[in-house]
Amino acid sequence: MGIYFEEEKKIFKLDTENTSYLIGVTEEGYVGHIYYGKRLSAAGGGYLLRTGEYPFTPSVLKREKGAFLDTFPMEYSTGGVGDYRESCLDVKNFMGQTGCEFFYRSHEIVEGKPVLKGLPASFGESGEVETLFIYCEDPVLDLWVTLSYSVFFREDVITRNVKLENKGTSRMFLEKVYSACLDMDNRDFEMVSLHGSWVRERHIQRCALSYGRQNMSSVRGESSHQEHPFLALVTPETTQEQGEVYGMHFVYSGNFIAQAELNQFDQVRAVMGINPSQFSWLLAPRAVFQAPETVLVYSDEGFGKMSRCLHDFYRNHMIRSPYVLKKRPILINNWEATYFDFNTEKLLDIAREAKKSGIEMLVMDDGWFGKRNNDNCSLGDWVVNEEKLTTGLKDLVDQVNEIGLEFGIWFEPEMISPDSDLYRKHPEWAFRILGREITQSREQYVLDLSRQEAVNYAYESVAKILRSANIAYVKWDMNRQLCDIGTVMYPCDRQGELLHRYVLGVYQLQERLVQEFPNLLLENCSGGGARFDPGMLYYSPQIWCSDDTDAIERLRIQEGTAFLYPLSCIGAHVSDCPNHTVHRVTPFSTRGNVALAGTFGYELDITKISEEDRKQIPEQVKQYHKYSHLIQNGDYYRIASWSEKKPYDCWAVVSKDKKEVLVTCVQVLARPNMHSYCIRLKGLDQGQQYCLEETGEKFYGDELMQCGILVSGLEGDFQSKLYYFKSCLEG
Repeated sequence: MGIYFEEEKKIFKLDTENTSYLIGVTEEGYVGHIYYGKRLSAAGGGYLLRTGEYPFTPSVLKREKGAFLDTFPMEYSTGGVGDYRESCLDVKNFMGQTGCEFFYRSHEIVEGKPVLKGLPASFGESGEVETLFIYCEDPVLDLWVTLSYSVFFREDVITRNVKLENKGTSRMFLEKVYSACLDMDNRDFEMVSLHGSWVRERHIQRCALSYGRQNMSSVRGESSHQEHPFLALVTPETTQEQGEVYGMHFVYSGNFIAQAELNQFDQVRAVMGINPSQFSWLLAPRAVFQAPETVLVYSDEGFGKMSRCLHDFYRNHMIRSPYVLKKRPILINNWEATYFDFNTEKLLDIAREAKKSGIEMLVMDDGWFGKRNNDNCSLGDWVVNEEKLTTGLKDLVDQVNEIGLEFGIWFEPEMISPDSDLYRKHPEWAFRILGREITQSREQYVLDLSRQEAVNYAYESVAKILRSANIAYVKWDMNRQLCDIGTVMYPCDRQGELLHRYVLGVYQLQERLVQEFPNLLLENCSGGGARFDPGMLYYSPQIWCSDDTDAIERLRIQEGTAFLYPLSCIGAHVSDCPNHTVHRVTPFSTRGNVALAGTFGYELDITKISEEDRKQIPEQVKQYHKYSHLIQNGDYYRIASWSEKKPYDCWAVVSKDKKEVLVTCVQVLARPNMHSYCIRLKGLDQGQQYCLEETGEKFYGDELMQCGILVSGLEGDFQSKLYYFKSCLEG
């Protein structure tokens, strides 16, 4: 389908619909990167390996092997033998010496894509994806390295992963295992990444690539609020519509590194994988280590095409939930409405009022278990607090169902409170460094999920609650980052395995959950958006985007998130004003329009908001039902960005058949003496005639894209407007 091997040239050619990726093998067996970019007609370009010029390959000039290794465009780099650029694999042998060098031995091309045991990874059937395995050997270590490439033809995506197998009789330690490497000549590349903090996650950052190493990384035990497991190398002219983009995205929910390096010879090396900080893995004889997956995407039509390729890829090949293409229920969450101060009657009052407005689900957030009246106790004690829920959980759920709403519930299974029955019984189940006081965050410790008994306890605690009542949705939270990484479960030379084993424990928990409860709607969360990554999408079709629900702050947060992820997985709610985070007051209509570019729901006390705001909810609900198919499945186009100093923000979603388009425009700051804004649409059928629903006006697609439409009538700050166009042929 898309993978070919030219035996004579020893070149692999991996083709998607619009891209090609070329790998070459030298006479000695070095596996080199030749090309990644716009689709080529043939498997050429072998000269780009530069094996015919100084420094020659070791078979020609052994005395300069070090110079060769330090310049050869490696497909997967190793450390300790002469390549002084960033290595992807560092191995320490039984004598404590670090060095690794592997050589091509054979390869295999298969239809479809095997699963990665214990890890989230993309999937696809024969006809959708084809996979190349390049089998390599380090004959000194008896270490076999399998480089895997899966080609998703239609989405223009290639995924990579690496598997290591110790086939010898001596143990070794993996000190660093990255998942992908991309070596290229520099083309004045700039580096694009996402940065942030709590309540301001995933802001887009772009800077020139300078000499040395520049990286985004996390050592917090999760992908983090602060940095994101993504980087892109882009040519200077790149915009939404033009320029070349090389994107890399890591399918992992723990410590990561995403790094670009510009070296002395104007070569660029981009790498991605598990952060080597605090990482070391014992690879015993016959043992296997599977590294997580990295997603590669190339676009020669700017950021917009990159985003749409990734959106389609994640919808089609990462999200397994039956909700991936289903309309999500409109929920109301009680957190910002009540915090810890609620009881059965208060929740039922919210449910009754919500039902009147067309809301479809009530979610009970933190505070329903143990002795939890604030955040200083009871994590781990997953038993119903019957002082609050006086008639029990099942009765509450039944009553909410009788009102006509589904029911959802909040958990934080990965944490343990010092003041909890679980900690008093099992203090050894918290991560700790012997002799040190455990660092608290939100008065929480971290449950040691490298322990199978802790994983089993956490799972049964959640599953027992879900089995007890008709619960349709779970919000899975994680409200602190990891430190004090230590356990008596493993010897001193294996403490470096704990952070990765923790992540594997999280994956095991969520895999068991979706297997036992396949129809459950699971939403991941970590203090807002600290674990918004492709790994989590494998288990949950939506992730809470940020604890900042202010509509204006959300513009940048949701723009950065939609840069990589489908709108349908972005958890977004309408909240009360003044906003609880920034205390800004924005119109209720604007809060609704911004939340519409996500999963859409409410985070407020519907029994206390103004009558004027309450009356808008049924209309917003109707709006969601009308446009949800576009949000769920449509193509996303960024039209204007407030983050780029525009006074307004604008995006559009176009149906796959190009017969519908929904445009959202938010005026952030009004300006004096300003004309209307001219907005030029994107992604339409040039010859199609479109009707603007609001006025009945008719426009041709090329007219909307070249001449644009005029946005007027937005008077004052934080105003917004929706424009819905439909093919005139559709009636």
